[in-house]
Amino acid sequence: MKKIVFSLRLRLLGAMVACLATMPLQAKIRLPHILSDGMVVQQQADVCFWGWTTPNTNVTVVPTWQEKRVTVKSDSQGRWRVVLRTPKASFHPLSITFSDGQPTTINNMLAGEVWVCAGQSNMEMPVRGFNECPVEGYQDAVWASANMRGVRYVSIPPRMSSVPLEDTPCQWVDMSPKTVSDCSAVGFFFAQRLAQALQIPVGLVLANKGGTMVESWLNAENLGKYTDEPTDSVQLARKYAYEWLRPLLWGNGTFHPIINYGVRGVLYYQGCANVDHNPNTYGERLKLLAQQWRKHFSDNMLMLIVEIAPHRYEGEMGTSAAFIREQQYKASLEIPHCAMISTNDLVYPYEVRQIHPTQKRPIGERLALTALARYYGYDKVMYKQPAFEKLEIKGDTCVVHLKDTYTGIIPQSTYEGFEVAGADRIFHPAHATYVRHNKFRLTSKAVPKPVAVRYCYRNFQLGNVKNQAALPLIPFRTDNW
Repeated sequence: MKKIVFSLRLRLLGAMVACLATMPLQAKIRLPHILSDGMVVQQQADVCFWGWTTPNTNVTVVPTWQEKRVTVKSDSQGRWRVVLRTPKASFHPLSITFSDGQPTTINNMLAGEVWVCAGQSNMEMPVRGFNECPVEGYQDAVWASANMRGVRYVSIPPRMSSVPLEDTPCQWVDMSPKTVSDCSAVGFFFAQRLAQALQIPVGLVLANKGGTMVESWLNAENLGKYTDEPTDSVQLARKYAYEWLRPLLWGNGTFHPIINYGVRGVLYYQGCANVDHNPNTYGERLKLLAQQWRKHFSDNMLMLIVEIAPHRYEGEMGTSAAFIREQQYKASLEIPHCAMISTNDLVYPYEVRQIHPTQKRPIGERLALTALARYYGYDKVMYKQPAFEKLEIKGDTCVVHLKDTYTGIIPQSTYEGFEVAGADRIFHPAHATYVRHNKFRLTSKAVPKPVAVRYCYRNFQLGNVKNQAALPLIPFRTDNW
C-alpha cells in the first residue's frame, strides 16, 4: 500500500514539475526580425524601437550611446514602442538592451544612412542577375564588396498577406564577396558610391517584388478611398489571375513589417506593370504612395524615382510606356523632397525585348549623385538632367529651349530622338541642330508647318542628347494628344 501511495505522489510531483517547466517564470522580450544584430540605424534621428512582451509590463531600454535609460510600458496586447535619438554616424559598434526582467540585447549595430530599395523586378534584380539577364559589372562588384566597410543590407522576403504583418523573417548581413550576389544591383551600386563619398556606414532595406503595380503597395485605406480596387483577398484573386499584380497584399506582407524602421529615404523603381494596368491614374497614385509612406517613416522622408527603361511593350513605336515615364517625371516635381533619374540612355539597342536591362551600375550611381547633391550638401555636384523648358515655332522651324544643361550639350555628329508633327498629328523624325544657349533648331521636310515636338516619346527610342555632366535629356512632348 505504501508503495502505491509513494508511486502516486511521485507521478503527481513529476506532473507538477513538467507543468512548471512549460510555464515561463517571466516572459522574454520579443523583437521584430529587422531589429537584430548587425542592423544599421539612421544616424542623428528619432528612431523607433518596438516589440512584444506580457501585457502591462515595464520594459527598460538601455542604449550604449546614451547614459540615461528609458522605461516604457507595454499595452494590453503586450505591444510596446520607444523612440530614441540616435548618435552621429561612425564605425564604432553600438548595442542596445531591452529587459522586462530578462534582458535581450542587439549587438554590433552601426549608425549611418539607411535607404529602402522598393519597387518591382528591376529593383529586385540582384547583382548576380536573373536567368539570361546578367548585370554588367558583376565581377567588379564582387571585388569591390570586399572593401565596403560598414555597408550592410537586409532582404525582406516577398510575401502576400490579407492583413498587415508586423514581423517577417529577415537578417542583416555585411556586404562582402559572400553576400553581394544576392543584393539588389541598383541598391548595391547606390550604396557603394554613397559610402565612398560620405565615408560612413550605409544600410539598405530591400523590400520589393517583381511584377507589382503601384497599387500593390497602397494600403487598404487608400485603396478604398481613392481607387476602385477591391481589398478582399478573394476578390483580388478573381480580378488578377497573376498574383504579382494584386493590390494591397504585397504591401501588407512585404512592406508593412518595415514601416516603423528609421530610414533616410526610399529608392523607388517601379512602373512597368502599370503600362498595361491603370496607366491613367499612375502619377496620382505614385504621389499617394509617397504620402502614405511618409505617415510612417517621417514627413521628411526622401524619395528618388527611377524612370522605367526603354522596352518594346506593345511595339517600339507605341507610347504607352512613354506615358508612364511622363507621369513619373511630373510626380517627381510635385512630390516634396523627390527627384527622378532618367534611364533613356541605359539600354542597348539589342535589348529592345529585354525588360531587365543589364546596365544597373549607372542607375545606382545617378541615384547616389542625386542624393549627394540634394540631401547631403554636395551642392557643387552636377546631378540634374537636362529637361524641356519651352518651344518656339518660327515658320517651318521649331526652336526647343532646354534647362539644366550646366552650360552646354555634348557634341554629336547627329542628334537622335527628336520628332515633329503638324496639324495631322503624325510625327516624323526631325533634323536637329544645336545652337548655343541651350537651344535646338528642328526641321523636317515632311512637316512644313510644325505644331508639336517630341523627344524619345516612344516605348523604345534611344536618344543621345546629354548635358555637360553626361546626363541624358528627359523624354518629353509638347502636345497633349
